[in-house]
Amino acid sequence: MSKVSIAKGMRDFSALEVSRRQYIIGQIKQVFENYAFQPLETPSMENLSTLTGKYGDEGDKLIFRVLKSGDFLKSVPDNLPRDAHKWSPMVSDKALRYDLTVPFARYIATNRNDIKLPFKRYQIQPVWRADRPQKGRFREFYQCDADVVGSDSLFQEVELMLIYATVFEKLGLKVNIRISSRSVLNGLAAYAGVADKFSTFCTILDKVDKIGEAAVMQQWIEMGVTPEAADQIRIAIGTRGENAFGAMEKFREMDKALADLRFIIQQFENNFSGKASLIFDPSLARGLDYYTGAIFEVECPDVAIGSIGGGGRYADLTGIFGVKDVPGVGISFGLDRIYLALEERNLFPVDVNDGPQILGVNFGEKADVKTFGLITQLREKGIRSEFYPQKAKLKKQLDYANQLDISYVLMMGEEEMANNSIVLKNMRTGEQKVLPQDVAEVMNAI
Repeated sequence: MSKVSIAKGMRDFSALEVSRRQYIIGQIKQVFENYAFQPLETPSMENLSTLTGKYGDEGDKLIFRVLKSGDFLKSVPDNLPRDAHKWSPMVSDKALRYDLTVPFARYIATNRNDIKLPFKRYQIQPVWRADRPQKGRFREFYQCDADVVGSDSLFQEVELMLIYATVFEKLGLKVNIRISSRSVLNGLAAYAGVADKFSTFCTILDKVDKIGEAAVMQQWIEMGVTPEAADQIRIAIGTRGENAFGAMEKFREMDKALADLRFIIQQFENNFSGKASLIFDPSLARGLDYYTGAIFEVECPDVAIGSIGGGGRYADLTGIFGVKDVPGVGISFGLDRIYLALEERNLFPVDVNDGPQILGVNFGEKADVKTFGLITQLREKGIRSEFYPQKAKLKKQLDYANQLDISYVLMMGEEEMANNSIVLKNMRTGEQKVLPQDVAEVMNAI
């Protein structure tokens, strides 16, 4: 018999883990709604054509494809070479969603006549990527997204940066929000003479935190960038903040992008007094093809876990679905990495997983019926209550209460039945009180 296991990159969640995840989601949702974002959900599975071509070549390779129903092999020729790119479209026409942004764009395109612009939505659902699992990276994970479409105002970027800062302030995490622009990247690629290889240029730049500036510079040279140009870009991307603005001024076609970034940062600083920092970082190169303006990424400097959020401006994402000129901008929170960061920093509230407050002990012999009735009344009053379902030794039931970290047990034996009373035991102190069989008395005592 084979050993039962869970699929690689997937996870089960215990009651504590679920409670902690719901705590994070609750904090994010509250801030989203304070900024007037409305909830939205889209299907787990989309048409494959909806997803492919939106994330670059590397992203397309990570899409989980779903086999066609029925005899999906009947359309595959017997002599087809062993090349997945050739036969995959023949056996698959649907896929699990890779992110929430493209399905959102598809939603806008299919419901355009019913939507009033600007349209602000938030979406908290799982996504799937056929990635190599590692710490903080899973094949199934939740994204918590907020997007605005139908407005090209930079105040939308400012609001989203304030949302980031406010959420992480509430969670107690110190973060740096890195910001740059697709136009900055375009200018760097043009200066390097590889504007026609923009995606490759950015893919290499995106590795700078992993392989270092020297290795990035070497890969640029191998793709045709001169050593002199590569060195100038290397120096520029090594700067941050105000110094980065000065370093970028010598490159072409960046004036508007730099002015926009200055505006976003200034308005953020004017309207947020917490610990989060918004920093211009020209080395930032998010690897999604649909970004056209500002791009963002959030890192937690106290935890070595990678980015815990990201997003950017897109000029015409819905255009790929036939609806032109609908600009948008959005951000995403990485729930799983935020969880790991909070866990590592011991920042979860101690009461985040409040279990039952009281357990009704089952002595059987008619006392079980009265005890169950009291427990039911306590539940009606909003007290989290548990009833031990069958008669058992008292020690076993008290051990059960300890395992669930239940604070009180309610006991009603023959003597208590005769006296119309109950015994309430505090499991933390061991103290016992004799009380009337009255819900109000019990509630006052716990």
